[in-house]
Amino acid sequence: MTPIIPKEGWHVLHLFYHIDYSQWELFSDEEQRQAKVRFTELVQEIRATQDTQLLTFSIVSPKADMGFMLLTPDLHVANSFEKQLSLSLGPEILTPAYSYLSLTEPSEYTTTREQYTAETLITEKKLTEGSEEFETALKEFDERMTHYRSYRIYPQLPDWPVVCFYPMTKRRHGADNWYSLDYETRRTLMMGHARVGRTYSGRILQLITGSTGLDEHEWGVTLLAKDTAEIKAIVYEMRFDEVSARYSEFGDFYICLQLPLAELFKRLCL
Repeated sequence: MTPIIPKEGWHVLHLFYHIDYSQWELFSDEEQRQAKVRFTELVQEIRATQDTQLLTFSIVSPKADMGFMLLTPDLHVANSFEKQLSLSLGPEILTPAYSYLSLTEPSEYTTTREQYTAETLITEKKLTEGSEEFETALKEFDERMTHYRSYRIYPQLPDWPVVCFYPMTKRRHGADNWYSLDYETRRTLMMGHARVGRTYSGRILQLITGSTGLDEHEWGVTLLAKDTAEIKAIVYEMRFDEVSARYSEFGDFYICLQLPLAELFKRLCL
């Protein structure tokens, strides 16, 4: 098959399943062991695939039991692995509870080199263009933005234990129509939104992926943290920002625990 790979970025699949324990109990001990071996081998195969990541979760609520976050460039590969994961423990064991398809993408509101020069270096810091201090600051900005852009498009996700996923959409009705605002107004609002997020640097890792035309919402938000208090804090604080309070709508929240496979089997009572 001809690969379906975006010009930049990776496809991202969030997959959530219920486990049919009544069917699992019909397996003999040996059949259960073989099923877990096949599942483990599949996970290892996926993780060995170039530019591909697979996170494995136990879901903290009856919304689902087991979950995955799959990142890979080729949509054919994503689709193939998704089907294999659904059958990985046997044809009747995993039942899809929820799924979400999106793409990693840069933000259209990211500060450009020209904006940083005009707004920050010249207007705010009063630096003279071409001076040593000016050039040093500009070089630091370029390096910072290169790293940031690379993370947004080609992220390397850590094994932090708490993962929160939720989809979101910008409102499109009445006086709260985000898409009726001009670009500079939207950019100003998003800059304030981003400032709040930056205060959680080192405590929350946030990945926003685009899904307009791909799924029921416009973005998928994945938050990784080391405890649930940080998740609760950032989502609560963001609710008071105008971008969220006035212009955003949210889907269901899924709280997941990222676990190695041996612990995942124990946690899920498999």
